[in-house]
Amino acid sequence: MRLSILAPLAAILAVANGNPMGRRALAIHESVKAVPAGFAHAGAVSPAQEITLRIALAQNDIAGLEAKTYAVSDPANALYGQHLTRQEVPEFVKPSAETVSAVSEWLSENGITAKSISPAGDLLQISLSVSKADALLSTQFSTFTHIASGKTSIRTLAYSVPVSLQSHIQFVHPTVAFVPPLSGLPGPRAAPSTNAVPASCEDIVNPTCLQAMYGIPSAKATSSASNVIGVAGYLDEFANSVDLGLFLSNLRTDLVNSTFSLQTIDDGSNDQTLDDAGIEADLDIEYTVGIAGGVPVTFISVGDDSVDDVDGFIDIVNSILAEPSGITVLTTSYAFNEEDLPISLAVGMCNAYMQLGAVGISVLFASGDGGVSGGQPTTCTTFVPTAPGDCPFITSVGGSTGLPPQVAASLSGGGFSNFFPTPTYQAGDVAAYIASIGDQYSGLYNTSGRGLPDVAAQAENVEIAWMGSFWLVGGTSCASPIFASMIALVNDRLIAAGKPVLGFLNPFLYSPAGRGAFTDITSGNNPGCGTDGFSAKAGWDPVTGLGTPNFNLLLAAVGL
Repeated sequence: MRLSILAPLAAILAVANGNPMGRRALAIHESVKAVPAGFAHAGAVSPAQEITLRIALAQNDIAGLEAKTYAVSDPANALYGQHLTRQEVPEFVKPSAETVSAVSEWLSENGITAKSISPAGDLLQISLSVSKADALLSTQFSTFTHIASGKTSIRTLAYSVPVSLQSHIQFVHPTVAFVPPLSGLPGPRAAPSTNAVPASCEDIVNPTCLQAMYGIPSAKATSSASNVIGVAGYLDEFANSVDLGLFLSNLRTDLVNSTFSLQTIDDGSNDQTLDDAGIEADLDIEYTVGIAGGVPVTFISVGDDSVDDVDGFIDIVNSILAEPSGITVLTTSYAFNEEDLPISLAVGMCNAYMQLGAVGISVLFASGDGGVSGGQPTTCTTFVPTAPGDCPFITSVGGSTGLPPQVAASLSGGGFSNFFPTPTYQAGDVAAYIASIGDQYSGLYNTSGRGLPDVAAQAENVEIAWMGSFWLVGGTSCASPIFASMIALVNDRLIAAGKPVLGFLNPFLYSPAGRGAFTDITSGNNPGCGTDGFSAKAGWDPVTGLGTPNFNLLLAAVGL
């Protein structure tokens, strides 16, 4: 087995030293040391088989966009709230004329025509035979199998590009990215408040419980098309209208007849056969429509025909940027383990989500259900952060549970990124937490990484309607749509007051005013990787972040 794994790499390195197409000097651009755990080499691929590759070009001024995004998102900055337009963002992201010319010339030399597949023109797509791809990238593509799912893919362990183009090309994909299929639907499991929270909320949490726990208003929002919650759907998970009707007629009678709209990407769909209802999709829709009453909700169904080959995580950004839809909040209940992505792809995804923040969209991701072991409980030797919640431009939502004062849900994903450094807005919090635990878990996590989650909300014993019946589910995939709904309701009040929506949340959340809107959680932990995980403590922690939100305090924090 070991020889069969190492042989393809040896072959790749041998080819990479050659130069079969043209006379350009080549250099290895990306590589992995061996076939990643969970995958197996499954043999050669026909040289005539056609594959599709995407070339991410160097972006013109991504540092400038980052600075601008922070400026318009920081309450202490004079530019706060002055979000960029969808026409302004591409000026930062588009590749330079030199980059476009250099890469186009290289492809033309090899008889290849590319098409742009992103609004800013920074992502090109080419289709070519495996033999031509091997020659172009001085590599050897092979077939690999994801052992658990049986899914096969064509990948390589290293590829090269001309030395003269290394500064112009971020990455070529899919090449060395061995990304496991998305998984992790919520399973049966099981915020500041007063004694008004019904005792029944200890065992069954519904919208009434959440209103009592977090001060969420029952009054309907008044803004319309300018404030929309986008709910990202993957894995052919369908949001069922009948289940939503059942949920509302029993648990939010004042919202009966409320519904959601549909947007499809990558050949997505939303089958309304009741037996095909998705438990995750139903949860996300019911706890947006049913919590943010009056706020329009769009279910964004991302199909299997993804252009980005990371299940549509970048495609969804490009679609939202290309087709303005009024979305001000985007919530996603799916994630990868950070270690399953090459850093180039993780950075590319993060830069894409930063663009949403720049135009005034709050991007929320569930932090994962495996504690310190990532998206789901798994065997691990070092702690596993999740992605893209590790991206500093995303608000990562962890889990809490119980009657107030709440405790950390043990499933709450949390930790520190190995890819992204600690952002300025949470530097003091991360340093304080790490100092408080001393050398505990030394070597198991990155002490200089971006910490997650940022906030927390209810993640156990959440009641939903699914396939015509009521169920209890749990996971941070409950927490993310709940918090997204609260942000949308705050946006509604801001719009009514003639103020801009919140947009990229984190600089506000970690500001003195922002953090004052959260109830600190100081007990509980998130076990994983054979450890007890991190412990919730006073202040920010990598289990529940800043704590659970209080709606009225959020309003006060934004000056309402």
